[in-house]
Amino acid sequence: MFEVTEPPAYFMAELKRPPHDRGHELWTAEDGPSRLLLSSIDRWVSALLADDGISMPFMGGSQSIEATIYSRADGIIVGTAAVDHMLQIWAPSLRISWMAGDGKKVSKDDEIAILTGDRETLLAMERSILNMLGQLSGIATEARRWAARAPGQIACTRKTVWGLLDKWAVHLGGGLTHRLHREDAKMLKENDLASMHDDLDTHASRIVKFLQDVTQEGCGAFLEIEVREEKEAIMAAAAWSQRDDEHLPPLVIMLDNFGPERSKDTVAQLVEMNLRDQICLEASGGIVFEQLDEWHESGMDVLSTSAVNRGVPPLDISMIVGGA
Repeated sequence: MFEVTEPPAYFMAELKRPPHDRGHELWTAEDGPSRLLLSSIDRWVSALLADDGISMPFMGGSQSIEATIYSRADGIIVGTAAVDHMLQIWAPSLRISWMAGDGKKVSKDDEIAILTGDRETLLAMERSILNMLGQLSGIATEARRWAARAPGQIACTRKTVWGLLDKWAVHLGGGLTHRLHREDAKMLKENDLASMHDDLDTHASRIVKFLQDVTQEGCGAFLEIEVREEKEAIMAAAAWSQRDDEHLPPLVIMLDNFGPERSKDTVAQLVEMNLRDQICLEASGGIVFEQLDEWHESGMDVLSTSAVNRGVPPLDISMIVGGA
């Protein structure tokens, strides 16, 4: 179903988990969804049901039926915790038994769950259940495809469809969440830099000034700077190397729209100047699946892209009522 191979000898950078790995803040195998994720689930469930004309919880009825949820394609299932939350609040008369939990691989025609309960309630909830499972499982399946080619290095971005739910699905597919929201980690992009330090006339000088002054409290989980030129990357790494503070988080330098060859050249310059070890390097912009082999030799720690979660086909999932 999914071909997962060992990283090649020329694997992008030394194998280490980058700070973009924030999925544990959303979900763990031991504890399931966190409060942060459950809050997001609650908001999205309410919106999806309202758009489907459901404004009040169902109280149940007398006629009970049973339905089976099937996967019609190979993939990774994500969304069972969201469906459980949906049913608990909005359709407590329904009971669901899962054969495939969050993060589990399924093959075509595998049973995912059996749902029993009041006929009207079950049929009214059918589409919302399938929409949520299909959307999130589709993202997880695509993330697994990318992560199998570049393990531990594919990160999604804040360009999402369903916010934290997208990031949860990417996490369970084997990808990296990147920062969960704007306040999760400090990231300076070109618009941030353009609007700060009016007395300085270049992005490079603003980057250096910021890195010289930033404190641990102002960073969050990690600190990231977007650069557009090799000079900016080198100056950022040099400024950070002067900070002798073990309490500061990792610095991520994002090479924006550099491409594999230009990124490789930038890494070579950083290595030559003994600046590579102090930083984490991320490439972003125009990352496509077909170019992952080219990126393997670039020396990047992380490749960030919205292609793993936006515009991804849902996993084909159906629900069949007994006797249909």
